[in-house]
Amino acid sequence: MKNYLTAELPGTGGTIKATPEDFLVAEVPLYLPCGEGEHTYAEIEKRGITTLEALRRMAKELGILERDMGYAGMKDARGVTRQTFSIPRVSPERVLGLELPGMRVLSASLHRNKLKLGHLRGNRFRLRVRGVTDDAVPRASAVLDVLAKRGVPNSFGEQRYGAQANSHLIGAALLRGDYRGAVDALIGDGANISDERWRSAVEAYRRGDLEESLLAFPGHCRTERDLLQRLVKQPDAWEKAFRGVHPRLKKLYLSAFQSFLFDRLLDLRLDRLDEVADGDVACKHDNGACFLVTDAAAEAPRAAAFEISPTGPMFGRKMMEPGGKVLELERQVLAAEGLSPESFDLGGALGMDGERRPLRVPLMEHALGRDDDGLLLEFALPRGSYATAVLREVMKIAPDGHGALS
Repeated sequence: MKNYLTAELPGTGGTIKATPEDFLVAEVPLYLPCGEGEHTYAEIEKRGITTLEALRRMAKELGILERDMGYAGMKDARGVTRQTFSIPRVSPERVLGLELPGMRVLSASLHRNKLKLGHLRGNRFRLRVRGVTDDAVPRASAVLDVLAKRGVPNSFGEQRYGAQANSHLIGAALLRGDYRGAVDALIGDGANISDERWRSAVEAYRRGDLEESLLAFPGHCRTERDLLQRLVKQPDAWEKAFRGVHPRLKKLYLSAFQSFLFDRLLDLRLDRLDEVADGDVACKHDNGACFLVTDAAAEAPRAAAFEISPTGPMFGRKMMEPGGKVLELERQVLAAEGLSPESFDLGGALGMDGERRPLRVPLMEHALGRDDDGLLLEFALPRGSYATAVLREVMKIAPDGHGALS
């Protein structure tokens, strides 16, 4: 995305370090545990580890299966995160007694059902932006006022595309049936890699020296190494080599490309983010239900009141389609990628149903402050939305990386 919803307002600049004192994310639960049942709901504070790693450590310590535990959303290893896990047939007292590296149990209480993905209202963020301009508070305040009125662009952003920013490229090649392109994209670009050994492995692959590339790839690059092992045995068997990639990763790549296309549509409609048009598929914010807009003028007051918002496509075989010029625009974006709606019907486990996603989300409970170390920013967003969408507007993150998270 090259544009900003608040382009007429200057940003604050600065950077955010992924450290505990600068970055806190806490889930806003959809409901609280009732105090009875066979599942213990444990709120965990973790530092420097992912949700799945926290799950693994707790399951191992408690002697239960990971698949029996539940969680409402994924959190990465950046900064400090607080989230709830459900743990079956283990008492709250035992959970409260856990002592695990990088984790702390904040509370534990019983509930009747397993916690499932999506069982949260949203997330609350507390961030510090360092190295900002002297007038950062009024600048940020003006931006937040606009976002509170018009909504936050519901973008995924670059963090959705992996460490090498290549996940969506792999997904695009897979959709086109271009298996060599998918392998090329998965191996990556040496220019995006700082690790010398890893970069040399990619460069060897680009030269066509598969055996040297395999020897050079670090052990943690398991998918790349597995791919190369198959290609060393059968050079040019691109499809067969890629078919060995774990289905979970393939779905991740496809999902990343869906996100990329959504962001592209969002960028094209950024200047009218808070308006619905004839042919739009609009979303009701109170329950998530979608409907086709046939009279935009009649729906305008509801959009202005933030009751409804236009949606964008997470393309798939069962996605509700818009009409009129909105449909034309979405088809044009697909055509530019050499794709059609039918391209997403891959069949089997890789079939993509698709859905509609609001182009904007409400900014909630925002507050500003400042200390000697920088700008202090607090806000909440609905589930599935990213803090980087707010930070991008406040900081005016540039393509050269200025103002980026680090």
